[in-house]
Amino acid sequence: MTEEDFVKRSSTTLGLLIAVIAAAAFGVSGAFIKPLLEAGWSPASAVTVRALIGGIVLLPFALFSLRGRWDALWRARWRILAMASIGVAGTQLVYFAALQRISVGTAILIEYLAPLLLVAFVWATSRRMPGAVVLVGSVVALLGLVLVVSPEGGGSFDVLGLFFAALAAVGCAVYYVVAARPSDGLPPVALAASGLLIGGILLGLVGLFGLVPFTMASGNVLLFGTSTPWWVPLIVVGIIGTAAAYAASITATEMLGSRLASFAGLLEVVAAALYAWILLGENLALPQLVGGALILTGIAFVRSEKPLKSTVPNRLGALPIESSGG
Repeated sequence: MTEEDFVKRSSTTLGLLIAVIAAAAFGVSGAFIKPLLEAGWSPASAVTVRALIGGIVLLPFALFSLRGRWDALWRARWRILAMASIGVAGTQLVYFAALQRISVGTAILIEYLAPLLLVAFVWATSRRMPGAVVLVGSVVALLGLVLVVSPEGGGSFDVLGLFFAALAAVGCAVYYVVAARPSDGLPPVALAASGLLIGGILLGLVGLFGLVPFTMASGNVLLFGTSTPWWVPLIVVGIIGTAAAYAASITATEMLGSRLASFAGLLEVVAAALYAWILLGENLALPQLVGGALILTGIAFVRSEKPLKSTVPNRLGALPIESSGG
């Protein structure tokens, strides 16, 4: 193994570790947002406040990382707008629109087809068939996702709901594409902070104009069997499930590339199931455990793909065809 190969492998390993941390942080959201929804908060209002808290928490770190290099923000303006409008606001809006028409399990399953969309996109645009390990890993990870999510089959067939869920999958894929683009001097924490703040403002405007239900409740909520002020779960989600999660996710995606990072992102579903079991007392069945193991196996397959010797120019800068596993 050459020194360059060693550095690439070490970087990928660190990137995967950060991606696992991001998935664990993202997974916290469900257990802490659920009490708010049960207390009368609408999904859009909870997500808006969550995004704004996350952006405010990251803002001092973003300013410190920039150290007055405002030109980096200007150069990355389209990347920031894409992160805010699609990665933060748009994806969540269409996901919640899907939840109003189809089951949670089905909506999550469709949204997390994003890694397969990225594999298919690279295949179509490069006209180069992915390696066997990537194809096998994709199938194994998909089977694992189905087992973890266990979508209900008794719901009505709603074409519009499925369409919104498909849009969420596209939005999720775009998030990884945007996050994986060359930074050009913009620190990951600055991208996360600006994306969350602008995305939160966009979500608030959507709610203000009545395009989606936007309700809040100021009373106490029942959090893990204890009456708790409404702002407590929002602070937890804002700091851990949003600020830390987005900053870690963007950092990992820049290191791994969009494809491998998106597969690692499937661990968020596993983490959410574990938190629901530990914190909410929800059942964790054997198929879910098997599904989690299959997702890990699928990630390992995608990670094991050998980088090609020759490089192919990639104008997107976000879908590395021959990167170190991404």
